[in-house]
Amino acid sequence: MRYGFRVRLNAYLASAGVASRRRAEELIRAGRVCVNGEPAQLATRVRDSDVVELDGREVLPQPRTYALLNKPAGVVTTARDPQGRPTVVELVGQGTRLFPVGRLDCDTTGALLLTNDGMLANRLAHPRYGVEKVYEATLAGEPDARALERLRAGVELADGMTAPAKARVLHGDGRSTVVEITLREGRKRQVKRMCRAIGFPVEALHRSRYASIVLRELPVGAWRELTAAELASLRSAAAQRLLAADRSGA
Repeated sequence: MRYGFRVRLNAYLASAGVASRRRAEELIRAGRVCVNGEPAQLATRVRDSDVVELDGREVLPQPRTYALLNKPAGVVTTARDPQGRPTVVELVGQGTRLFPVGRLDCDTTGALLLTNDGMLANRLAHPRYGVEKVYEATLAGEPDARALERLRAGVELADGMTAPAKARVLHGDGRSTVVEITLREGRKRQVKRMCRAIGFPVEALHRSRYASIVLRELPVGAWRELTAAELASLRSAAAQRLLAADRSGA
């Protein structure tokens, strides 16, 4: 898939599998990247009609890949881990360089998207666009109606008040309760911090849905490519939320 609009050069290089965006910036600063025969700058933007070269060799974009992973516990949401722990990128056996859309904690399981489409990934993951994420949180104890209403109304955290969320009890056994929580934000460890703030710590956390994408029968640790219908739905959701954010002036 070729770009029909201008993108930042470091994003282009990353999507072409050359390097991470940060490493791509280093290559640009070192003068190793040219666009249409001219040395590139960090602010350079390119489109599909431009010729991008690294060390004199043309860099072509890779085909777009979109994968859904049922992330297991104990796997980190990154491309590499200094501690040698398994990563989500290692689980998705693609020859194409992919990166995760947003993050899940090491002990959190469930739906995680990976792609090399940086523009779509940014729109899906950025809190400005408010894409829905649905979690099943196993909480210690039995939260009452007042506690659930606090989740719905917003919870005061160290980094500010959270946006209103959806919350409903799925089931419980008297010792713990599984609560479905739907967010349109993506703060670090947000679900865990919200639940701890209302007095019911999270014992286990699973993301069951990302936007319109659900795991269905996908086994833990397995992945699959998104269907054309799923991809169209994601793009539509991202476009709608972008339009809403622009109208609100966010």
